[in-house]
Amino acid sequence: MIPSTVGLDLAKNVFHVHVTDASGRAIESKRLTRRELLPFFKALPPCLIGIEACATAHNWARQLLEIGHDVRLIPPGYVKPFVRRGAKNDATDAAAICEAVTRPNMRFVPIKSREDQAFLMLHRARGLLVRQRTMAACAFRAHLAEYGVIVAQGRHRVDVLIAKLDEIRQDLPDDACFALDALIGQLDALNQQIDGIDARLAEIHKTNVICRLLATIPGIGPITATAFAATIPDPSAFKSGREFAAWLGLTPRQNSSGGKHRLGGITKQGDRYLHHLLVLGARTVVRYPKARSRVVGPWIEALLERRRPMVVAVAVANKLARAIWAMLSTGEVFRNA
Repeated sequence: MIPSTVGLDLAKNVFHVHVTDASGRAIESKRLTRRELLPFFKALPPCLIGIEACATAHNWARQLLEIGHDVRLIPPGYVKPFVRRGAKNDATDAAAICEAVTRPNMRFVPIKSREDQAFLMLHRARGLLVRQRTMAACAFRAHLAEYGVIVAQGRHRVDVLIAKLDEIRQDLPDDACFALDALIGQLDALNQQIDGIDARLAEIHKTNVICRLLATIPGIGPITATAFAATIPDPSAFKSGREFAAWLGLTPRQNSSGGKHRLGGITKQGDRYLHHLLVLGARTVVRYPKARSRVVGPWIEALLERRRPMVVAVAVANKLARAIWAMLSTGEVFRNA
């Protein structure tokens, strides 16, 4: 029997493979160490290999492609229905992946290059630093509130708090001043690191044709443009802008039956980071009339008369997602409404 399809369950040190022939009959199911994995696949004829799109998946996919195999990455949520009930282990996971990869309507994740992953690493590092800065700022606020120092919300208000600390330093215990100074030092370091990553993203944005193309869309800046350029290397993976918007979780959740259509809130599926950036950009479009006029202004104004601004922002984000897909597919610049 000639191997045709392989399901590969990834791990850190011990992997599991499930091999089937062209008819779907299991040939082999075995554990492999990290050292044994590549030699095993080098000994196989070219096969269809399915892998869950999880940590290290893109790295292994690139290496298996170089050997000559056809590699497909599957979203983990699409593999789960094929896992045998009550038997969750590495072997059944590999068998489920092997089954899922052969489905004709299965959706796959594009394999990212090393450069695209490095590109996204800047965004992931920036997101982590921003969260740490928010935590440090909240801790700084909370500690000063214990001594009666209160200011309005907003990150820019932290500078006001630091100035107030200098005014009341003499009235605070030494240990409190020591702790607050440590937080100030952390905030300064985080701001410098975030500014450094922003500068690097701005450099990439200037030299990347796709980024400059996407930046012509209202509400899309360098950070959003670079994130989409790195995450969506091949727009042909989506049949239409509508499908792309649905992948980003910007379409209503359906619960229809018996010919009755019931639509709920948005699904929020797909890449949460891209979803977050796109909704932030859409909020800018909704807020400012000049930007609003470039994206179906009368339609937005009519929506604002009967819906909350945040609901309108999600609707605008849906339109922006469709525009992004069209521009990535055709290479044309954004045309005003």
